[in-house]
Amino acid sequence: MDGVVVNTEPIGYIANQEFYKKLGITVPDDVYATFTGNSDKNIIQKLKELYNLEASVEDLLEESYKYYFEAFNQTKDLELMPGVKDLIMDLHKHGIKLLLASSATHAKINQVFDRFGLNPYFEDKISGEDFEFSKPNPAIFNEANKRSGFLKEECIIFEDSTNGIKAAKAAGIFCIGYENGNSMMQETSLADMVIDDFNNLNAEKIKHITEKKAV
Repeated sequence: MDGVVVNTEPIGYIANQEFYKKLGITVPDDVYATFTGNSDKNIIQKLKELYNLEASVEDLLEESYKYYFEAFNQTKDLELMPGVKDLIMDLHKHGIKLLLASSATHAKINQVFDRFGLNPYFEDKISGEDFEFSKPNPAIFNEANKRSGFLKEECIIFEDSTNGIKAAKAAGIFCIGYENGNSMMQETSLADMVIDDFNNLNAEKIKHITEKKAV
């Protein structure tokens, strides 16, 4: 979701910097970049290990959410990625099943979906908070594939993060890497195909990709 459907990564970065300041730690950008695609719980666990934080994971999570949701609610110019809503609507119109598999929490997912009216277009929403391991572990994508009712060869994953693309490849599912211009130090070359504009895709092209994969 973050960085593929909606441009929340700048919000998350600002909120997290304020959170880190409150904790009295400095997280360099090269370290922060490794968190992209991880679940919030996994990120907090990494922070505890890296910076010897005494507070519990649960308390740190709760505190971090205060900063995130405050920034989310105060940001008036938050937008979906260019062209993604049109693509979502076109895929849905042509009977292509859509599922969201995001490292974000259920609360974050629901806020984005409610704010931008995305619920009618998606068959299911799966959150990384329900899994012990986050991307690059493929568990969330394996679950999404299971819920889709389709073979892995019939599925496509959109990802903007290095960890997410690695998870897609580990799951054995074709991955389209999306270069959104905002993701920090993410490597998309590992994907099967790379795009930088959703306006260049539509249902017909997506079906053509799946047909070529099936051959």
